[in-house]
Amino acid sequence: MTTNIQVQPKLEFIPPNFNPLVFQVCEFVLPLWLRSRTTIAEIKAENLDILIDLYQKFQSNKIRFLMAFRHPSVDDPYSLMYLLTKLLPKAAKQQGVSLKKPTIAHFIYDRGIPLWAGSSVGWLYSQLGGTPIHRGKLDRAGLRSIRQLFVDGQFPMMASPEGATNGHNEIVSPIEPGIAQMGFWCVEDLLAAKRLEEVFLVPIGIQYYYIDPPWASLEKLLTQLEIDSGLSQSSTLEIATPDGMKFTSEKEAILYKRLYRLGFHILKLMEDFYTKFYHKTPPEISPDSVSNPSELLFLRLEALLDTALKVAEESFNIPTKGNVIDRCRKLEQTGWDWIYREDIKNLEALSPLEKGLADRIAEEASLRMWHMRLVESFVAVTGKYVYEKPSVERFAETTLLLWDMLTRIKGGNPFKRPKLGKQRVEMAIENPLSVSSRWDTYKASRRKAVNDLTQDLQTALEKLIIKNP
Repeated sequence: MTTNIQVQPKLEFIPPNFNPLVFQVCEFVLPLWLRSRTTIAEIKAENLDILIDLYQKFQSNKIRFLMAFRHPSVDDPYSLMYLLTKLLPKAAKQQGVSLKKPTIAHFIYDRGIPLWAGSSVGWLYSQLGGTPIHRGKLDRAGLRSIRQLFVDGQFPMMASPEGATNGHNEIVSPIEPGIAQMGFWCVEDLLAAKRLEEVFLVPIGIQYYYIDPPWASLEKLLTQLEIDSGLSQSSTLEIATPDGMKFTSEKEAILYKRLYRLGFHILKLMEDFYTKFYHKTPPEISPDSVSNPSELLFLRLEALLDTALKVAEESFNIPTKGNVIDRCRKLEQTGWDWIYREDIKNLEALSPLEKGLADRIAEEASLRMWHMRLVESFVAVTGKYVYEKPSVERFAETTLLLWDMLTRIKGGNPFKRPKLGKQRVEMAIENPLSVSSRWDTYKASRRKAVNDLTQDLQTALEKLIIKNP
């Protein structure tokens, strides 16, 4: 894979600048966008009365709150905008509650999104009241903006505590403590201003279900992945169907075997790749030491992801420290530091030699970050996901993650995923978690208060997952 990455000036902060006209245009085109650019055909929400009450109190200056939403899909922003601009006002009207328009939120987004989605997206997010944050470093400008909006913004806040999409309907990635810390900062700033508003975090669940099970599309995609990975139909690798697994048809059982066979095949190719070219030999895991193929797949995948991160960390001279998500964020920020150079005040003043060296470093950084991007795509993969419940949604999510990986390796755009079929979106609002009531605990031990609130938020988001049979 080739790259034409060149050195860039430092990433500037994109200040939020809500524009009512831009919002009205987006609100108008949202239904058309959903129909034409996504697979979403229907959006429903439960417990809207909780959100109605919160917005009513917010607009009466009684509370401040942040909506912490699950992030399984890149389509989540459209689903959430539909929730706030369509479903919420409609439900409020039915209850005889008058809410001031617009019922939207200031949202926190990753500063990296405009880098791959285009600078126009950064402009649009700013006009819609969004504020960016660098995920891998102390972003003082971003944190100042978040704190100011949480305390004084004209709308509530919204953010994903998972930090990024994880591609899974029924798995919540380990959430980051930043959301809890933001809540306590808001309490602190309100007390300093002698204001009496109470602060809440509001868990919101989002799940996607196929209206018609797209088994035919899945089979076609799986066949293409087998071809792209060089897996022949005559492969001798056999996957036994575990005892107790329930399939609705023999065809599903065959697809299960093909999916796992493909997974093991890609794993072997990637293990050989890192062994041969990066001198990283994965640990030997005997099939006899595990109870089923899914456990073996998980252990080997976990070792492969660790290997890929170590390759990138060694090339950047970064110590291996923290969990997988922490390591990904650190690698991402280091790569950005090599591309978007804060130490170069004026790129135009560089000599041709200096510019050439800076371009070389930027190019190398992009290539080294490629290993991290592979890991990022699979950070929530357990290997047991389909084994535990062979639903069409779990089949599709796992197959699409494999498509992401192969697409990245081939040098394609992983954000242009195949559309397997129309989906309905089910959202649910959980009872809010009071941050203000934990203030005394925070004063006694900040770390304990943040950790406890983070764990309670994790539990609440997991509780919102609908375990459809």
